[in-house]
Parts: sequence; structure tokens; C-alpha cells
Amino acid sequence: MRVSLDIVLDHLLKTSTIEGSMTMVLVREAIGQTLRSARTSQGRTLRDVARDARVSLGYLSEVERGQKEASSELLNAICMALGLSLSGVFSDVSAELKSREGVTLTVVDAA
Repeated sequence: MRVSLDIVLDHLLKTSTIEGSMTMVLVREAIGQTLRSARTSQGRTLRDVARDARVSLGYLSEVERGQKEASSELLNAICMALGLSLSGVFSDVSAELKSREGVTLTVVDAA
């Protein structure tokens, strides 16, 4: 007997691995990846963007690595420093998370 389950989570998304264990993908990690991608595609350094956003270099680095959740004010300042709209970043993050949110698990009954 096979049972398929679609799992959809609001803020934390899980993806199955080959071993069947679960790995969580956090929204803050997706935001950080989006910001880092924008910064590097512009050929800008952390120092440059941190200065323009008026945040510390270390803090910006932690946001990009998904280790810190930026407040809406700081996130907006970082977006402005990158020439991005906050809504555009959220749209990109939403699309990335949507591509990962539908996970199908298959349970096989050995009996």
C-alpha cells in the first residue's frame, strides 16, 4: 500500500533527502541568498553595501548567510542600498520558497 502526502508549511519548509530525513529551509536563509545574489551580480562588496545601508559589515554578512533576521527597517535599508524594492525581494523569495514547499513523502507498508 502506498500513501502520498503533500506537506505545505507557512514559514518553515521541509525538503526530504535521500535517506528520508528532513532538512528545514528558513525564510531568513532565502532572503539572505536573494540579497547576496543581488549584491554579487552588481559586483559590489559587503563593505560597500553595508556603508550605503548604514549597517555594520558583520551584521550584513550574517543577514546574507541567513543567521540573522533583519527587521523590516534594516531590510528596507539594505534593499535601498542595492537599488531593490522590498516588494521585489519578497516576490523573489516567495517564488523560491514556493518551488520548495510542495514535498511529497511516500510511505510504503512492508506488510
